[in-house]
Amino acid sequence: MKIRITSVIVCLLFQYIAWSQVIYETFESSKLEATREIKIQLPRNYDPEDDVLYPLVIVFDGDYLFEPVVGNTDYQSYWEDIPNCLVVGINQNDTREDDFAYAEDTNFPIADGANFFEFVGMELIPYIQDNYMVSDFRIGVGHDRSANFLNYYIFKDVPLFRAYVLLSPEFAPGIINYISERVPTINTNTFYYLATAKDDVTQLKTEILSLDNALKTVENQFFHYKMDNFEDANHYSLVGLGIPKALNQIFSFYKPITKKEYQEQVLVYEEGPFAYLMRKYEDIELFYGFKKKVVENDLRAIAAASKKKNDLESLKELSKLARKEYPDSMIGAYYQGMYYEEEGNIRKALNSYKSGLLLEESDFINKDMLLDKIYELQE
Repeated sequence: MKIRITSVIVCLLFQYIAWSQVIYETFESSKLEATREIKIQLPRNYDPEDDVLYPLVIVFDGDYLFEPVVGNTDYQSYWEDIPNCLVVGINQNDTREDDFAYAEDTNFPIADGANFFEFVGMELIPYIQDNYMVSDFRIGVGHDRSANFLNYYIFKDVPLFRAYVLLSPEFAPGIINYISERVPTINTNTFYYLATAKDDVTQLKTEILSLDNALKTVENQFFHYKMDNFEDANHYSLVGLGIPKALNQIFSFYKPITKKEYQEQVLVYEEGPFAYLMRKYEDIELFYGFKKKVVENDLRAIAAASKKKNDLESLKELSKLARKEYPDSMIGAYYQGMYYEEEGNIRKALNSYKSGLLLEESDFINKDMLLDKIYELQE
């Protein structure tokens, strides 16, 4: 059964890539003194006229790494586990060796490598920011040599990326020590993900495990680190396993309220369930730099907690929020009706439920549910 489910997911990912529209652009770079092919995948329902900002994912080795990243970001955002993202892939098949060049004495970018370093930070990202609705929350993804190259951006006074996904990096000599020294000084929330595998290239795996030993002892509240060592994978297949795990780690604070969070945090929050919800979404905006629309899963969780704790004030505020966030949906009418019902105002509860009958159904609330509530109250 597990094999079948995995196969279905993989098929869905590649089916999405097949029908989705990818924007191909030829970028004229003064830093590189050449053109570079880039691929851009817009989020679902992207509207340049909206004021919604999306996290920006920059994918090195876009020739083969772009599609797996696009498939995974779309799949997880569909289920609201992560936000919709705008993904940009840089094709480097013919220039890879030059793009990732570093000096043997300093182990930092030199010549064409230094030019590529500046191309990404001074040309490509500003261009994307000027032409697309992206936030300042940026994720860099690389594999092998491109994963090593991502590290160079973390040494900037203001790191270019907020999240680094390093899939089996081929570290430059000495970089491990530099990273170990840099990480304790980071003062902006930064995610750092490493991946290796049982059958990874031996030398690469040895160095990755060495860095892991150093990083997992670092105590820095701004540095959020995770490493995976996959049992049944090699240098190439670990990419398909690492990308979803990395996204899950990066957006761990973004996820809807879980059963554990509900039990251990929502129910015991002293200021009440609704106050917890507000704090959670304020933290998300502060942490990631963009607003998240309150998802229906969280409305349900807070409503359940409010009823369990007999907190009518939380339920009242929740009903107002639901109507504000979903004005054309049955959601607002349902929670307003719930509030009036708990308050004992049956007439207003009935009117609220009835008002939702002509509105749009949601994932959890439909016409039959409203009718059941109406018939129940009428009896």
